[in-house]
Amino acid sequence: MSCSEFPVELVTGSFSKDDADAVRLVLDAVPHPIFLKDDQSRFVVLNRNMCDFMGHSYEELAGKTDYDFVPKEQADVFRQVDRLVLETGEVNENEEVMLGPDGEIRTLVTRKARASLPNGARFIVGCISDITKLKQHEASLQLLFEQNPVPMWVFDRASLRFLAVNQAAVEHYGYTREEFLSKSILEIRPADDVKAFLQVLGTGEGSYRTGRTWRHIKADGSLVDIVAYAKEIEYDGRPAFMVAVVDVTERKRAEDDLRRTREFLDTVIENIPVMLFAKEAREHRYVLINRAGEELLGIPREELIGKTDSDLFPPEEAESFVVRDQQALRSDSVQIAEEEQIHTQDKGIRDLVTRRLAVESHDGKSKYVLAVAEDVTERKRDAARIAHLATHDGLTNLPNRTALVERLEFTLERATSGRESFAVVRVNVDGFKEVNDACGPGVADALLRQIAARLRASAGKHFLARTGDEFTAIVADGPHPETAIALADRLLATIADVFDVDGRQLHVGLSIGIAFFPDDAVDVTSLLSNAHAALDRARADGHGVFRMFEADMDRKLRERRALEKDLRSALANGELFLHYQPQANVSGQIVGFEALLRWSHKERGMIPPAEFIPLAEESGLIVPIGEWVLREACREAASWPNTIHIAVNLSPVQFRQGDLPGMVHSILLQSALDPTRLELEITESVLFDDFSRASSILRRLKSIGVKIALDDFGTGYSSLSYLQSFPFDKIKIDKSFVWMLQQNPQSAAIIRAIVGLGRDLSMHIVAEGVETLDQLSFLTEEGCGALQGYLIGRPYPIELYAKEVGKCAPSSSVASLLISIRN
Repeated sequence: MSCSEFPVELVTGSFSKDDADAVRLVLDAVPHPIFLKDDQSRFVVLNRNMCDFMGHSYEELAGKTDYDFVPKEQADVFRQVDRLVLETGEVNENEEVMLGPDGEIRTLVTRKARASLPNGARFIVGCISDITKLKQHEASLQLLFEQNPVPMWVFDRASLRFLAVNQAAVEHYGYTREEFLSKSILEIRPADDVKAFLQVLGTGEGSYRTGRTWRHIKADGSLVDIVAYAKEIEYDGRPAFMVAVVDVTERKRAEDDLRRTREFLDTVIENIPVMLFAKEAREHRYVLINRAGEELLGIPREELIGKTDSDLFPPEEAESFVVRDQQALRSDSVQIAEEEQIHTQDKGIRDLVTRRLAVESHDGKSKYVLAVAEDVTERKRDAARIAHLATHDGLTNLPNRTALVERLEFTLERATSGRESFAVVRVNVDGFKEVNDACGPGVADALLRQIAARLRASAGKHFLARTGDEFTAIVADGPHPETAIALADRLLATIADVFDVDGRQLHVGLSIGIAFFPDDAVDVTSLLSNAHAALDRARADGHGVFRMFEADMDRKLRERRALEKDLRSALANGELFLHYQPQANVSGQIVGFEALLRWSHKERGMIPPAEFIPLAEESGLIVPIGEWVLREACREAASWPNTIHIAVNLSPVQFRQGDLPGMVHSILLQSALDPTRLELEITESVLFDDFSRASSILRRLKSIGVKIALDDFGTGYSSLSYLQSFPFDKIKIDKSFVWMLQQNPQSAAIIRAIVGLGRDLSMHIVAEGVETLDQLSFLTEEGCGALQGYLIGRPYPIELYAKEVGKCAPSSSVASLLISIRN
């Protein structure tokens, strides 16, 4: 192509050194001297051939004019032509004779054209053809054509058939000379290029005028990109074109890669989700900002470019930004501002993490601050919320157990170094569980928030935390025990007034335990434990009171811990075993047994279930122990010839941990017990915490085939609602109603109502605690279906009920021995 046709659209902005270098590398592929001058006739870009032609390096030529290299008279002519080209925009072609750097006289054809950039800058694009030898050796034109290293050919203007090709064309394209001469120019072009080629051919303009590249087909079928230099000539008396071909496949690929790279970088910069901007160093004016920056600041980029921070932000902010920019300009590394705030149009004050880097221009005279600013406002807020949630109770917003322990450790350390004292006050809300059972968790949560608000107000400056089902205060200021007692009195008084929750008038009370440092304990764990021991004494003494820790409480606490420790090894040591209590129908026939857990301590002997069962539930040991009880009871019942049922109690803790239905199903498979013979007894407390989950588990158990019995019926607050929500197979009347039949006429009415309810709901009824004939007579007359109690049989080892389960009964001496061992 002609130099004047150089595709300046590749240049996207004013020439920087990098742009000039990039364009020069592309132009190096062209085998002609090519140059670009600015509107002052200074060389901006020169390719390698131009540098060789001038006899100087690129660094020596860049920024110079013709006056630096040729006589003034000749330079004046060049300057005049440059102005003419810039003013008229016409292509100028001159044949000139000049003295070359080697002292030889050269004949040159120089073509010049005007090129403009989008920003308005104008350039002169020129190329030089040295025709000295052509002038000197016109007679040897054919030799020059043939030996030219550039592929060349001549084709007929009318028929478009090749008339001559040089050796370079034969070697480059892979066709033999005969193959070339048998083809037309159209046959080495892809079909979809033919129409465009014919249109250009009709104008008589080659690539050097159109700036267009073409595709040619080589002998092996591959495509190459070329630029064709064509000249109309007469060949053997017929109109023809002589064409020189430059293969620009690699150059075009490089240009495409460069274009794609720039487009990619533009896309990345524009679409990264953080603000990117650049400022010039002298006045700190914005010269670049991306879309994320526009959105963050709420300012269109056309209103922001050219402005300074003082034009856009409050004075203090603007001054801070300038200081940080200057720090980056003085440094040779990235400067990170972890905490930087900025006022925005629509989003208020935002927190940023900004990274600044100083960037120099190609000439080293100008500097810019390139920066990336990430909006971390939401992240910081989320982190603050998470940190708050980690140390505060979600329902009451009081500090939680973690915060309590941290404050206790700090208070203890300060008190130790200052030889001071402080108190730990533990508070239980009496009656809260009953409200939760009767009114549901929604009302209970609302009540708890009101309770917390009153306690917080009464605690005043003293630290108050919610610790599970309780509240704990640290009383660090003031004399003790007076200050702690005064706080306890205030807390009791503030809870005495009625609570109004969604129109419900609710009453609760408090029990309070107090322990002192250093009199009662000198470490955090002991202080909390001793305060809790005092709280347990207050609850035992009737609620609504406070108690201070005493040594006897510590002894009981240690005993409790020791018992828990022994319980952990009781199962492995074989100290746990089962007794079985019979259940009979009103005719006296044994219809089943309830498995009851017993513990024979290695030193203390028999431990009452009422003492170790709550301990097992609180410690979580009830889960492995409960599984053992179920496994042992099913194994035993599967060995009975009489196919009567076996009843096993389930703890609420077992519903909260593990896969209870899966465990039951596995035990039934291993023991080969018919699922219909297994009866699982639960109390209402199983359904208190999470009715939906508990109900789902119960339905899965029912699907296995086992029976579900509601134990201690009538003692809770929601028994009737549970009967409506879940189809129990059996209801067990609590023994307290049976025992009070003679003393309290209401007990008879309650039993009568429960029996009638069971009959109407098609549920079996079992009365517990039957010990007298009068009780038996009443229950029989009322139609109670089954009985359990000492009158029917006490809990004993199953060997004593061998006859009832269909096994051979042991001798009387063996039976007596069994009873004595287990009792």
